[in-house]
Amino acid sequence: MKALVFTGPSVVELREVPEPVVGAGEVLVHVAASGICGSELHGVRTPGFRVPPLIMGHEFTGHTDDGQAVIVNPILACGTCDLCAQGQPNICRNRKILGIHRPGGFAERVAVPTAAVIPLPDGVSRTAAALVEPAANAVHAWRLAGHPAGARVGVIGAGAIGLTCLHTALAGKAASVHVADRAPERLAIAARLGATTGPELTGEYDVIFDAVGAAATHEQSLTHLRPGGVTVWLGLAAADPGFDATDLVRTEKRVLGSFAYGNGDFTAAIDLVGGWDLSWTDTYPLDQGADIFTTLMNGHTTPVKALLIP
Repeated sequence: MKALVFTGPSVVELREVPEPVVGAGEVLVHVAASGICGSELHGVRTPGFRVPPLIMGHEFTGHTDDGQAVIVNPILACGTCDLCAQGQPNICRNRKILGIHRPGGFAERVAVPTAAVIPLPDGVSRTAAALVEPAANAVHAWRLAGHPAGARVGVIGAGAIGLTCLHTALAGKAASVHVADRAPERLAIAARLGATTGPELTGEYDVIFDAVGAAATHEQSLTHLRPGGVTVWLGLAAADPGFDATDLVRTEKRVLGSFAYGNGDFTAAIDLVGGWDLSWTDTYPLDQGADIFTTLMNGHTTPVKALLIP
């Protein structure tokens, strides 16, 4: 079968690979669409825990051999530890992730644990289904922020995570959402979806979502946060915290890290995405995957979200 394979630093290649072996307790998923994530672009450019050769892809939907349309939750938690028992499989110390620790959805077919497969409700499009995983990140971040209906919300970064944070905040009845990004074409999309926009945040906000994760955006997320407010960091661009810790103390601002999602967040995302404007996504044949992946990895800001279609 065909698959897009991470073969070395800054290199992905379309290759013919062996068919997946379906083990006990697993099911074969025929991939319908798989989204390219910013974390994958960063991971290929600066390899770390993704070890080549690897078929990446953790945002995917498809169908099983019997024709059942499914969405796949790529987080494979142990299910037995204290964190799993507390409903936090996303931070299970023993978690594995499809597309990172084992082959993922940048392929025609993939074997996944049966427990990771969720039947897709009727009427959910292929595009919407492929956006469930990033949307679940936004749902989780909104929950960590306290579901603040009526809040003034800032979002830094108008990539897929930033735009799903915008969608989620509006669905959660935020009073206003301002999206900051340096790319005019991405700001135009955020404005069309209902946000005010600009290259940086201005004023004060009750809640700020940093979907970039650079030192400068960390600093911006705290500078424009009201005293007692909360900023939720989803982005993973850099390890440097970049903020003034004394200001954090004196104004009782809160910084929360947000990684992935719980099972309830994932389910909630399935219910939400069908009603969103997802016209900011673009689809490409899997055969073109290496070209579009490399284009995005080299800094192009369009498309905002690329979905690979086998």
